[in-house]
Amino acid sequence: MDVSIVGAGMIPVREHWSRGLAELAAEAGALALRDAGLTQVDALYIGNAYGATFNQQTQLGSLLVAQFGLPNAEAYTSEAGDASGGVALRTGYMAVASGAVRSAMVIGVEKATDIVGSARISARNISLDADFESINGATLTAMAGLLMRRYMHEYGLDLSQFEGFSFNAHRNGSRNKFAMYRNRLRAGAFAKAPMIAEPVNLFDSAPDGDGAAAVVLVNSELAADLAPSPVSISGSAVATDCLTLQDRADPLDLRAVALSTARCLEQAGLALNELDALELHDAYTVVTALSLEAMGYSDRGRGWEWARNEGARIATNGDLPLSTFGGLKSRGNPGGATGIYQAVEAVQQLQGQAGENQILGARHILIQSMGGLGATVATHILSAPTD
Repeated sequence: MDVSIVGAGMIPVREHWSRGLAELAAEAGALALRDAGLTQVDALYIGNAYGATFNQQTQLGSLLVAQFGLPNAEAYTSEAGDASGGVALRTGYMAVASGAVRSAMVIGVEKATDIVGSARISARNISLDADFESINGATLTAMAGLLMRRYMHEYGLDLSQFEGFSFNAHRNGSRNKFAMYRNRLRAGAFAKAPMIAEPVNLFDSAPDGDGAAAVVLVNSELAADLAPSPVSISGSAVATDCLTLQDRADPLDLRAVALSTARCLEQAGLALNELDALELHDAYTVVTALSLEAMGYSDRGRGWEWARNEGARIATNGDLPLSTFGGLKSRGNPGGATGIYQAVEAVQQLQGQAGENQILGARHILIQSMGGLGATVATHILSAPTD
């Protein structure tokens, strides 16, 4: 059974100091239900990574069912680090596709600003191996720094060769009213930014933000009666790899990216050159480069070349539009909500509602969210309605 998105909603990624986790989710969910023209769904699937450590809150299913007034809906949370939203979307997709439920809402929500500084870093470390990484002082950014250093060493690169990824993200994010940082980067500013975990610097990594986004799913036979332009989920896949970099045969080979992308394309009956845009997990520029290589857009060690000339080839009018609303880098990284933000943004593109960031004639968009540095990868292909 085919599955379509008939409603979508999101709130700006910000530091929402005065609002709680449930409030953020409730607003995004209400927007999606209103867009779908529904008041009830059979199931509620939630993507959240850090509720337990950021907010001392679990049991989000029960909490949000009460918020929405859905007493008969099944509801629970999916957790896979920053891939939590993508995994929740996969769960909702499978539930509807199997016929187990007729309708489902998928919400991604994260509230990072309840804690600050080193406490937030420690809270995020639950996505690392507790016995061998975080206990020895590792952080996700530190591990990304090690990965980037290895990549630069292998292929003789310097930091400035990655800046086009961030240039492009901020160029697109500057036109997105939901983005956390709408500033454009000046030439040369990237390489001069303060270091966080060398060689990863302030402009190379995505900032944490609070946010919530939601989509409503139904089987495609019902979709035409609910929405004028339903967007179909033509491909859905999740793949996993070793959690720790040291346990992988080759840390520069993102196997879960390759596997989930290949499965998704096969299900959708599409080739790479038929995709009109990508929303990748650009939490760090090296991850973008490695993802493009793993997907098959570049030979090994050449993914960084897409960043040349301030990312001209990945601009909204380029060969391969990337991060069309700013990605994690400019829109902000709402942790476990990321995959659902990507879905809502892709829906806007496919329905021709992307404003200044519109990709003309977009028919198929691939979205991909990642837990850790390629440990869990959720990939979906969203397709425009057929004429």
